[in-house]
Amino acid sequence: MPGERSYLDYNATAPLLDGVREEMIAAFSVVGNPSSVHTEGRKARKLIEDGRSKVATLVGADPANVIFTSGASEAASHVLTPDFRMGRSPLSIGRLYVCAIEHPCVLSGGRFPVDAIERLPVDRNGVLDLGRLEAALGAHDSSLGLPMVAVALANNETGIIQPIARISALTRKAGGVLVVDAVQAPGRLAIDIAALGADFLLLSAHKMGGPKGIGALVSRGQQLMPVPLVAGGGQESGHRSGTENLSAIVGFGVAAHIVGDALTSEADRLRSLRDRLETGLLKVAPDAEIVSSGAERLCNTTYVALPGMKAETMQIGFDLEGLSVSAGSACSSGKVGRSHVLEALGLDAEAGAVRISTGWQTDEAEVDRCIDAFSRLAARRRRVAA
Repeated sequence: MPGERSYLDYNATAPLLDGVREEMIAAFSVVGNPSSVHTEGRKARKLIEDGRSKVATLVGADPANVIFTSGASEAASHVLTPDFRMGRSPLSIGRLYVCAIEHPCVLSGGRFPVDAIERLPVDRNGVLDLGRLEAALGAHDSSLGLPMVAVALANNETGIIQPIARISALTRKAGGVLVVDAVQAPGRLAIDIAALGADFLLLSAHKMGGPKGIGALVSRGQQLMPVPLVAGGGQESGHRSGTENLSAIVGFGVAAHIVGDALTSEADRLRSLRDRLETGLLKVAPDAEIVSSGAERLCNTTYVALPGMKAETMQIGFDLEGLSVSAGSACSSGKVGRSHVLEALGLDAEAGAVRISTGWQTDEAEVDRCIDAFSRLAARRRRVAA
């Protein structure tokens, strides 16, 4: 149909899930400050704690260990710091070891000085080189403080899923702290902070069908905690000051509950769509490359490169066909430049690739429409080359 569009960029942001908007609108009518002790304040506080409980349930955490932030980028800046406390005593983190394909908010190292950040390589599929991690942790100078390792459970561009339990075992052996970016996992992977062996998780509501501008830092306990990034009135048990974003927290909680309940059936459905998409893409363009196809990936993510065609050209072509896809991270896709993810994988970072990511509103008809559009792009490339 003329003017019809298909949204296939869920890894950038997902449309609000059914029911989230209504609960958020209702929360706007609650006038009390959550820190006030009167009736209106207690009503607001109850909504926040209900949201906190739902987010905690999603990742198998204690609600007391969920700190609400403005998003995952703030959560990363909060926890990626040399300055921690163990109970009431100061504790130093001497060095940050970060996977080379991380999201920019993690790759930048938060509050660590540049000379205290070490990037660790990945293999051609994007899996962290565990031998290099083990060697780096073995060579760590403990006199500077504990080591910290930061890695995404699932990469936002390729969808590659990291062996977090093995990474955790190596980190634990070295006496280190493990921070896991779990932003892309909700609704696609089961998440349990204890089973993963993570000390901290990063979450973002809008990636799972909640509102933008709200995220969380989730800890496994309360003894080992970073020095606050935002100081002031002592909200969030003193870990993140500032009056809480009540309606956004409510929406976050609703989204967390929905994706947690529907995980198994939705993941199976998305995996079927992904397989249908990739089979179709390779049928119409056999020389196309599905990046990281040789490793375990998210059920909803396809990162495809087409030799002889730049990612920006493909992205514009899809957009003109009424399909929204991206040329990498949403935080970087508006910039012309090399993909640090493709570069780390040893692929053509200059040409790039496009990411097609599906979600709760995606159906087979949209997948087939994407394949048809890709077929026309591939045919155009052949005509230009002729």
